[in-house]
Amino acid sequence: MTKPCIICVAITGSVPRKEDNPAVPITIDEQVESVHAAFEAGASIAHCHVRKDDQTPTSDPEKFARLMEGIQKHCTGMIVQLSTGGRSGAGTERGGMLPLRPDMASLSVGSNNFPTRVYENPPDLVDWLASEMLSYDVKPEIEAFDLSHIFQAARMSEDGRIAKPLYVQFVMGVKNAMPADKPSFDFFIETLKRIAPDAEWCGAGIGPNQIRVNEWSIAAGGHTRTGLEDNVRLDRETLAPSNAALVERAVKLCEKYERPVATWAEARDMLGLRAA
Repeated sequence: MTKPCIICVAITGSVPRKEDNPAVPITIDEQVESVHAAFEAGASIAHCHVRKDDQTPTSDPEKFARLMEGIQKHCTGMIVQLSTGGRSGAGTERGGMLPLRPDMASLSVGSNNFPTRVYENPPDLVDWLASEMLSYDVKPEIEAFDLSHIFQAARMSEDGRIAKPLYVQFVMGVKNAMPADKPSFDFFIETLKRIAPDAEWCGAGIGPNQIRVNEWSIAAGGHTRTGLEDNVRLDRETLAPSNAALVERAVKLCEKYERPVATWAEARDMLGLRAA
């Protein structure tokens, strides 16, 4: 299999804290340094959240702007993907960074349960976020937590609310949402190929499921996501020393399955992104 594999690194997220793993980058400087090391290790997409000084998440556009500036300065060509996730704000606040025109942004197209809360993505908010992404030429990464999200993304692509080609990420292993189950994983891939044959796809596993979903995705010809947002450990006994270490683990799986690791230029071409 010769198709290059795009590796996305989710560097910090909204939940992990220094108390969970001292390597979790919180400040802008820490995040830029961590992204740079992950970029050097083989990641071509940086999935980004920002935090306040007390480590709580925020959608502050000024913080996102400084993070983008740092990544673009030190990681030439790397794809910057900003999060519009619901832990960082409410309503249209979640899309306040989109006028910065990042290369990509996450887009959840439906609601689902999380471990202790409902992740609310009402249709009017989804449509507004999608329209903002179209306006600012930001490619959505569809974060699919449920089968219905795959179908909804395909509908939005067909009716023009999302630009083609789709990029869908299967998020597996969140408690109360889509389990990290191999037959289900295979079914989601076949379903996406049937309803959106030109789509590219990625797999992300949460916690100990990270390495499992990395391997499933790479072996099946898709792309994959790793990083301290999703998993702070290498194994049950060992904390991950860095985002780069988790990227290096994904790179080894690419070698195992004879998949070249996509360069930032190859990733931009496959995803139909504008030039860096």
